[in-house]
Order: sequence, then structure tokens, then C-alpha cells
Amino acid sequence: MPKASLDDLAAFAAVARVGSFTRAAAALGTSTSNLSHTIRRLEARLGYRLLQRTSRSVSATEDGLTLLAELEPALASIEGVLEVLESGQDRVSGTLRITATRQAYEAAIRPILPAFIARHPDAVVEVLIDYRYRDIVADRLDAGIRLGEKLEQDMIALRIGPDLRMAVVAAPAYLAGREPIRHPRDLIGHRCINYRMVGAGTIYAWEFERDGEALDVRVAGPLTFNEPELMLAAALDGLGVGYLLEHEVAPRLEDGRLVHLLSDWTPPFPGFHLYYPSRRQMRPVLAAFIEALRQRP
Repeated sequence: MPKASLDDLAAFAAVARVGSFTRAAAALGTSTSNLSHTIRRLEARLGYRLLQRTSRSVSATEDGLTLLAELEPALASIEGVLEVLESGQDRVSGTLRITATRQAYEAAIRPILPAFIARHPDAVVEVLIDYRYRDIVADRLDAGIRLGEKLEQDMIALRIGPDLRMAVVAAPAYLAGREPIRHPRDLIGHRCINYRMVGAGTIYAWEFERDGEALDVRVAGPLTFNEPELMLAAALDGLGVGYLLEHEVAPRLEDGRLVHLLSDWTPPFPGFHLYYPSRRQMRPVLAAFIEALRQRP
């Protein structure tokens, strides 16, 4: 009977689960070519095809689906046993993989890292900056940080920050001599700095609300970015009107380099939340990280 290593079987399960060599390789921390070689070697040992590959997709064959049905619970059981053994140790170790936006990293993760690393020297924190909503189960991530209003319903969510607000801002030099902005619709006549949501492939519509009236305004202008830091820099350079998180522009409002507009149209919304899948046994490294977030002043 052909022998197949547990690592090879787990690699096959990872590819079959997400339907992509590229995504599975990223989750496993290897290259796409190495992962492809692993699957070919496994198929050669077993004597039958496990995956059907085309130029656009990867899917399990009938034999692959049969094997996957037996593999999934077995791998989950092994992972559970390892986590139980790990939880019995006095030290926290292992790699914690978290997906977050850059704003979430700066606001929630960065402030606690010095104390967390000092307290748990055997732990490794891997932060993946990403603006699309990733399947943290399929991508083998431990947790993610996103805005509370954007969370999936099947995730456990922990509030880790205050409510946030957006701010419409512009440099005094830009506003000089131009029509005043007193209502969100006035933005249509101004040069605005757009934000492209890479994951969705669309331009973000600016959201406003006041006295029960909600508006989504699709603005236009000469600049579009997918990084808020660049949008802020463009607003400071007087190149147009920006729409950014209020706490990120607060220092520039205080020193007068930016002017706050339409403040009565941008109410608070749920801030950053840590989210993770419902599991019977939480990994100790994730539990320790959550505790660090809870103890943050």
C-alpha cells in the first residue's frame, strides 16, 4: 500500500478546501511550485488523481472528494489534540496569524505588541495587511480585525476599540475662492480624492447621515488611491477634498492644516473588532493575544 505523509495529505486538503494553489501555498507558508510538486508526488504514490486542474480553477476529483471526506475530521482531531497539549504548557508559543487593515494595525495591534512580545517570547505574531475580507478558516488565519459593521455573522467578535467617525476635510488653500460645502451634495461640484476598494474592485461611495436621512455620494476628482495615508497626503497638499477616519486627521485639524467639513453629517459607527471562528478549544497564543487586547488601557 502506498505511503503518504501527513504533511502531504494536509497539503492536499488545504488546496481542495480553497480551490487554489496560490491561496493554499500562502496559508501553508510555502511556494506555489513546491505545493504543486507535493501534490504531484502524493498522486504518484497513491496512483490516482486527486485534483482536477484547469487554467482558471482547481477542484477535487471524485477520488479526491472521497479522500477529503475522511481527511477533514481526522486533521481537525489531530489539531485539537495538539492544541490541548499546547494549552497544558506553562508558556505560550506558536505563530499567531492575523489579517488586518493598516488602520486596524496602527489602532489596535501595534500598541500592544511590545508588552505581548516581552511577556511571550516564544510566540510569533504574523500580521497580514489586507483590505479585502478574507476567509480566515480557509486561509488558516487565527483571527482578523475589521470594523464592527462589516463582520460576518458566523464569527465570534470582540470589541477592541471605541466608535469611530469619518471626517470630510480639505486644506484651506483648496477651499479658498471655491463654493462652500454645506451639504453632501455640494461635493459633486468639487475635486474629491477617491478611495478604491481593491477587494471589491469598486470606488467607495462616501456615506452620510443626519436626522434619519442617509446619503451615499459618488464623488469625482483627479485622484484615486487604495491607501488612506496617500489620501491624507493629497488633502494636505491641497489637491482636493478627502474623506478619512476622524482620529487620523485630528492632528491636522488641530494645527489648522485641514478644515473639518460636514461634521454634522458623519455620525459614529462601530469601531474595530477582533473576530475569529467558533471553536471548542481556542489556541493559547490567540487566548493570550485577546487577553492583551482586553488589558490595554
